Amino acid sequence: MTIRVVVADDQEIVRTGLTMILNTQPGIEVVGEAANGQRAVELARRLRPDVCLFDIRMPGLDGIEATRLLAGPEVADPLAVVVITTFDLDDYVYAALRAGARGFLLKDAGPALLSQAVHAAADGEALIAPSITARLLTAFAHGGPPTAQPVDPLTDREEQVLLTVASGRTNNEIADELHITLSTVKSHVASLMTKLGARNRVEIAMWAYETNRVRAGRGR
Repeated sequence: MTIRVVVADDQEIVRTGLTMILNTQPGIEVVGEAANGQRAVELARRLRPDVCLFDIRMPGLDGIEATRLLAGPEVADPLAVVVITTFDLDDYVYAALRAGARGFLLKDAGPALLSQAVHAAADGEALIAPSITARLLTAFAHGGPPTAQPVDPLTDREEQVLLTVASGRTNNEIADELHITLSTVKSHVASLMTKLGARNRVEIAMWAYETNRVRAGRGR
């Protein structure tokens, strides 16, 4: 099945480049382009793509607010959004993930990582640039209200899956590492989402860091 993508970036040369890269990747097709956040939201709502790839800095409505409108906590049927930017700034990443983004990449990530992030988002997984994963997620453990504990305690196996998700591993990698089937991994991840009130893998990872189950240097 082809992954349908909407790309939004206010720089035409960047937008065109991203579109060309994605259209050359197997199983990916760019179905819409936007030069600002407002147009991106309109396109995404109309086309319902599998993945939205948004720049952060755009005129009018920026990429973070566009993400919030399409994937935020109040959205009943959220879309998968990957945020891409030139700026490796913690505030940007924090805001993007809080707004509901499933991935965060730098524009120098390269075609392979870009394709991987799109596929991961389409599969309900998350990919954050390796250079910022551990550093950024640990920031969620500082400040803010106490993290709510699940009503039903996590099983030992769910705790194991939780740590691998927080480390950025995909379902296939988790299955190999824990010596369980792919369907079992998906079942555990679904159970974690239900118990933690998480809507995606990024929120599962955030919960792991907020509860100090994962500490700096343990992510990969």
